[in-house]
This record gives sequence, structure tokens and C-alpha cells, in this order.
Amino acid sequence: MDGAKTREPHDGFRILARRGGAGVRLITRHGHDFTARFPLAAAAVTALPAHSFLIDGEAICTDEGGLAVFELIRRARHGGNAVLCVFDLIEFEGEDLRRAPIEHRKHKLAKLIRTPHPGIVLNEHYEGDGEIVFAHACKLGCEGIVSKKLGSPYLSGRSAHWVKVKNPEAPAVKRETEEDWAK
Repeated sequence: MDGAKTREPHDGFRILARRGGAGVRLITRHGHDFTARFPLAAAAVTALPAHSFLIDGEAICTDEGGLAVFELIRRARHGGNAVLCVFDLIEFEGEDLRRAPIEHRKHKLAKLIRTPHPGIVLNEHYEGDGEIVFAHACKLGCEGIVSKKLGSPYLSGRSAHWVKVKNPEAPAVKRETEEDWAK
């Protein structure tokens, strides 16, 4: 996708991290509160230097090689080690950022996450040739990549502004295929 920022999707739980007057909550895309399940990530979100925000990300657990492995996070005994990989900032200090260009939201997110904490990491993104990034992601065994059009607003769900390309050899993609056949 020309004029795009590309990132690697992770094999974990999609999370919206909210901080506000009611404290910190980590909510799945199905509306489940996983704050207690991911205490390291919740502590990291609590430590961020802002009063209110809404961050889009993915909670993951990694293997020895640093690759996200869904089976590790699926089992409750590993959830305490889950790290939140963040990739978008939807709201910040009462300002709705959904209509702001992706590059503006990512810049503000990088400033918010600038202090290292073991429970949160800014997801890397790359500007340039998505085919090259995809080839490298496949060599690493990643699930694939997501390319988002520069200048695009934040939209929940599928959008013409982004494309997800999956690595057919990745364990996550193979598991999804097996689960689809079982239906």
C-alpha cells in the first residue's frame, strides 16, 4: 500500500486501554474487562504521565525468541506476564483524536509511551515498501503485517484505509484455518 505505515500484528488479545476518573481498565473487543488478568500491563498503563486517554493495542506473551504466542496468553498462568503492545491513540486528555491523521496519533502516542516500563511497548511501525516488511515478518515467523494509509482517521473495524496481509505459515494463521474448518 503506497503512502502507508506498516506494523506487524501480534497473536494475543486486542485491548482498549482506558485511563480516566474511574481508574484504568483493559477491555477486550468483546467488552470483557481483563484488567485483573493482565496486572503488568495495567500497572504500565497506570504509570503513564497523563490523566485520561484511550489506547488501542494488543496484549501478548512472548516465547524465548520474542515472538508472540497465543497459547501462552490463553493460559491464565501466563497472563500476569502479558505486555501491552500499543499502536494507536484514540483519545488524549479529553481530546477525541479519531479524525486526526494516523501519523499525528502515532506521534502523540510515542510521546506518551516515551518512558520505558516492563508492561507496555510501542509497536514498531515502518514507512515504506510493505512487500519488503512483509517478507521480513514472514522470515521471523510473524502473523503478518497491517498497512494503514497515511493521513487516515481512526475507524473501528474493517476499513478501506488499512490492509492486513497474513503469513500463511504463521502458527496463528494455521490455528485460525483449523478453527474455521472445525465449524
